[in-house]
Amino acid sequence: MIDKNLVAPTGSPDRALLDALDLARLPRHVAVIMDGNGRWAKQRHLPRVEGHRAGAAAVRDTVETAARLGLDALTLYAFSTENWKRPQAEVSTLFTLLKEYLRKEFRTLAENDIRFRVVGRPEGLDASVRSALGLALEATANCKGMVFSVALNYSGRAEITDAARSLAKEAAAGRLDPGTIDEAAVARHLYTAGLPDPDLLIRTSGELRISNFLLWQIAYAEIHVTPVLWPDFRCRHLLEALVDYQRRERRYGGVSEADETAAAAAGASNARTALEA
Repeated sequence: MIDKNLVAPTGSPDRALLDALDLARLPRHVAVIMDGNGRWAKQRHLPRVEGHRAGAAAVRDTVETAARLGLDALTLYAFSTENWKRPQAEVSTLFTLLKEYLRKEFRTLAENDIRFRVVGRPEGLDASVRSALGLALEATANCKGMVFSVALNYSGRAEITDAARSLAKEAAAGRLDPGTIDEAAVARHLYTAGLPDPDLLIRTSGELRISNFLLWQIAYAEIHVTPVLWPDFRCRHLLEALVDYQRRERRYGGVSEADETAAAAAGASNARTALEA
């Protein structure tokens, strides 16, 4: 049971958004492309790293809100394989901030029954980063609530490539008949195995691209783009995205019930006209 007062106080603008939601129709899995840290800092004549530092508060608020709403899964895009091209000082600061976040928050995650997970290629990260990740993973391993995943050293194409390589190894070892490989088999070899596919993908900062993120998993996700820069993203912005999501009609390549009824009625009318003729 969702305690609305924990999500948004009565009488606040956030509460009005929360009251507009059908809490029985929330997405199971929300994925977020956190974008705009650099622009946030530039607007304030600050170094880019200050934008990343400010973004940590947005992470904390978003995780807290998603968990209180009872979402099954939240996945945040933190660091892509392409991000290694950034200046070394910026990359180092990003991972320093990540370690600080994990050290401060892993107990809070565990206390709130939130299971932490990493998607990507963590083996490519510095030993100190892997150690911090391991601490959070171990502390929350038995948690049964929301799964909070962070995409690190992540690439959607690399993920599909790794899945194909894993399937090929199983086939070569005689453990898998290639003729039995289907979409479910591929999904079991993705970094996100065991998680539902995202129902909603949010991108901050107004950019209209998916940046090589969860390419397989977002095939039918609804996409919400907000001009809000990530450091400014808060509870109300997540609620706005959820309200927008619930306005959509998810067809999965089919037609809506209303369209189907209208088509059937039109077909019956045409049939009657043909008989009368």
